[in-house]
Amino acid sequence: MMLNHDTYAGYTDFCTRYELACPADFNFSYDVLDVKDPQQVALIHVDDAGIRREFNFGFFQETSCRLANSLRSQGIGKGDRVMLIVYRRVEYWTIMLALHRIGAIPIPSPSLLTKKDIVERVNYADIKALFCEDSICPRVNEALPECKSLNVLVQIDGMLNDGWFGYETFMAEGAASCPRTVETPGGDDPMVIFFSSGTTGMPKMVLHNYKYPFSHYTTGAVWHDLNEGDIHLTVSDTGWGKSVWGKFYGQWMAGAVIFVWDFRGKFDASKLLEIVAENKITTFCAPPTIYRFLVREDLKAYDLSALRHCTTAGELLNDSVFHAWKAALDMPIYEGYGQTETTLQVATFKFMEPKPGSIGKPVPGWDIALMDEEGSEVPQGEEGEICIRIDKPVLGLFESYMDEPEKTASVKFDNWYHTGDKAWADEDGYLWFMGRTDDLIKSSGYRIGPFEVESALVAHEAVIEAAVTGIPDDVRGHLVKATVVLASGFEGNEVLTKELQAFVRDLTAPYKYPRIIEYVADLPKTISGKIKRKEIREADLKKYV
Repeated sequence: MMLNHDTYAGYTDFCTRYELACPADFNFSYDVLDVKDPQQVALIHVDDAGIRREFNFGFFQETSCRLANSLRSQGIGKGDRVMLIVYRRVEYWTIMLALHRIGAIPIPSPSLLTKKDIVERVNYADIKALFCEDSICPRVNEALPECKSLNVLVQIDGMLNDGWFGYETFMAEGAASCPRTVETPGGDDPMVIFFSSGTTGMPKMVLHNYKYPFSHYTTGAVWHDLNEGDIHLTVSDTGWGKSVWGKFYGQWMAGAVIFVWDFRGKFDASKLLEIVAENKITTFCAPPTIYRFLVREDLKAYDLSALRHCTTAGELLNDSVFHAWKAALDMPIYEGYGQTETTLQVATFKFMEPKPGSIGKPVPGWDIALMDEEGSEVPQGEEGEICIRIDKPVLGLFESYMDEPEKTASVKFDNWYHTGDKAWADEDGYLWFMGRTDDLIKSSGYRIGPFEVESALVAHEAVIEAAVTGIPDDVRGHLVKATVVLASGFEGNEVLTKELQAFVRDLTAPYKYPRIIEYVADLPKTISGKIKRKEIREADLKKYV
């Protein structure tokens, strides 16, 4: 499948001519993987020790067939749920592709899951099989007595644990052929489950069907601007939906090579820049947090001449980071927006003028409106909830919250999917994200989105990260409070507090500056890296109210 995405004259032309027509029985393993040239390089992998390996499509065609047949021999088939905890290992791609062949439903999961997390998720999702690296096995073994549904355990590397299959042997025992039959899943069949971030309560199981990968063509070919032979790096753990956004479906559909850096331990910005330079990465995507660390490095000290296109998603990009990156590399960063429940639904593409801080404009195929609490569209310039019209099928939108019809009905009703995210639109139709509906702060009659204040704070050289929340106040309703992580060499004291407050007042409307600033070593985050503002608010209620 190819589209000439270089020829769009602008956003209007793009919306007029761009359309995705997904085959009714689409299955990525058969319709994309199996039609690729077996000798073509599919993936380049660099492990934590710096060992670089290349894998062609023939490797994934054969290994996914073998693994699919081995799983069938153990009774794993259509509808069975399978957990993956495998870091950024090559086996991740083989396992996912094998499960797509047989209709078993993968549940990619992050490596930070505790024994308690594993027990809760296995029982909640009725998981039948589990793949993990040897370093994760002790936690799984601890959880096993409480996980009655698990009956197939596959270990990757290390001294084999009792009761486990060794991955290489298990995979190799399957036949190398796995032809498509009338039983092969596709189209509207359930394909993958992602657990949502779970900032409060048990994470929801977000279910997508087999058409979901097709929508990611837009992500790879148009937003990432990928062409045949490009080498693309998305910084993401395979335990989250962002991984298939940036290192799987759309990239292979666009003809690009997926680059994977399986680093372990603490993130090292200088090492990432070395990886990008040494491996001639052409297109790059990372969350704003990564870019915030990268721009503090001497970018001109690295040979980034192969790099030609950069994107970001997951949070909002701070203006100061955008300008620092563009000044150093003469290259803008194009933002995108979506959720675990969707694919790319709003973005700035290369044929659009990026506005720092804006997430862009709606992607063709996503009929988006900003709505008030009564379900009416808000005027231009006013904030509203991002909602997606669903009176007809939307390619890339989740099917349901698996096994939870009430939760599904709470966000899908009256022909709209309610994202729970707030934004406003400017005179050019660009959307400006404000945050989750429960993150907005009401102070002295004003409604303040946390991002603008956070963005102003991190523009100061002393601030690495910031989370802005509201503290109840009898006079103003809420006071704006900032929880701040400082850069090395700075000390949180009254002098710095006054300096930061003045700095924010200069960059934003005066009523938005934080009247309280607290300095911390780290911000509370979910295992997907999102700030837990609710946890900060709850702690503040005990501390300040």
